[in-house]
Amino acid sequence: MIEDIYRILDTIPEHEPERQFFFIKKMQDIVYAKEQEYGRKLTYHISTFGCQMNFKDSEKLAGVLEEIGFTEVDDEKADFCLYNTCTVRENANSRVYGRLGYLGKLKSRKPEMIIAMCGCMMQEEHVVETIKKSYRFVDIIFGTHNIYKLAELLYQYYLYNDDVKKAKPVKRKHRMIVDILKGTDKIVEELPSKLKASFKAGINIMFGCNNFCTYCIVPYVRGRERSRKPDDIINEIKDFVSKGVIEVMLLGQNVNSYGKNLDEPISFAELLRRVDDIEGLKRIRFMTSHPKDLSDELIEVMKNSKKVCRHIHLPVQSGSSRLLKKMNRVYSKEDYLKLIDKIRAAMPDIAITTDIIVGFPGETEEDFRETLDVVRYAKYSSAFTFIYSKRTGTPAASFPDQVDSNVIKDRFDRLLKEVNKYSEEFAKSLEGQTLPVLVEERDREVEPDKNYLTGRLDNNLLVHFEGSDELIGQIINVKLKECKGFYYIGETDT
Repeated sequence: MIEDIYRILDTIPEHEPERQFFFIKKMQDIVYAKEQEYGRKLTYHISTFGCQMNFKDSEKLAGVLEEIGFTEVDDEKADFCLYNTCTVRENANSRVYGRLGYLGKLKSRKPEMIIAMCGCMMQEEHVVETIKKSYRFVDIIFGTHNIYKLAELLYQYYLYNDDVKKAKPVKRKHRMIVDILKGTDKIVEELPSKLKASFKAGINIMFGCNNFCTYCIVPYVRGRERSRKPDDIINEIKDFVSKGVIEVMLLGQNVNSYGKNLDEPISFAELLRRVDDIEGLKRIRFMTSHPKDLSDELIEVMKNSKKVCRHIHLPVQSGSSRLLKKMNRVYSKEDYLKLIDKIRAAMPDIAITTDIIVGFPGETEEDFRETLDVVRYAKYSSAFTFIYSKRTGTPAASFPDQVDSNVIKDRFDRLLKEVNKYSEEFAKSLEGQTLPVLVEERDREVEPDKNYLTGRLDNNLLVHFEGSDELIGQIINVKLKECKGFYYIGETDT
């Protein structure tokens, strides 16, 4: 049993991150033995579902796997396949279950393959029970609070299911490793991370959420708010900048409440000032901002900064004060519109984006028209529009007056039409200007037959233009020749 082996391994450190570096070293030995057995490098693949926080978590997981000795591949036919899951909406769960069926077929042809699952979906007890019952081929399950334990969990898997010394399978019943924490106040620093792009990085500044909006599962699967120490954040950004990063995205479920729970409290605005002072950093983004916590101090910092991008994501969810109260959003329609006015007065050129839910329980036609009023007033540069998704475990799931699906579809279409009108209006206003663009990647979708690159303006709009790969990762001037509604076709001046 693993408990007996752990008694022998009395050198295991008790504290993090030393404990995980111990297991990384142990896994390096196992991976090397497997490489000798197979005559090739071991591969891994991570499929990420959901938000920016999940993509950042996947970078951390990839960093650990690379340190262990795995090599990344583009498809799921890997030696180690990991699904980092999302559970914000029901269809996210359905997608994962659908993909699991495919993985099961792969593993039936490749029994040595290891399948792991982590992320928000794994924090739901009924999901884990479903996987344990119906998807027994899954090897490792862990949640959002202990992603730092990947090396340790992999080591446990091999101890249970493999003869490590001989590097050959043994006749032992397959055991699924399940390690789910209900909550934690622990933040583990200094573990390796692998950036998807060498020139930009997501930076966690906090974890969890205290808001408990009645429709949202996040506080139940991500836990309560925990802020990182500002020095740890600044040092991480400085390290990335020294390696070529020029843009960072500061990440949190509600960045505006950053720092309140630290022993030495600090405001998000003050953190932003400190990040702004980092030499070599060119652009700063952040998300997501909760309207109830967005301060005048933050608006002033944004206004005076040359690095903070002229874009803010400010979810409204609904324009109805009545529904906002039912959602536990803690602001009214009037409060929100006053905030829009403050932001625009300070930064007239700013792009404001939002999230809007259609069909929240009890939504009337009058409530919906209030939402349209907000869209017309705010003139969003873009909006993520969602049909309400009932999430088990949230208060709204048991609310009466669920809205008829046909009514929801009609309202959704009307909302989308209104949002698109103002999105196109905002984009069109920039036509003909030459503006700085951070070149991000080779574009293969807009016009595949052309040698297009794609980049992002300071205000988050996309621009596609012809150019060579050597421009990727640079900020260059691009003339916005033709507005295509939600993006631009541009031309470099070089």
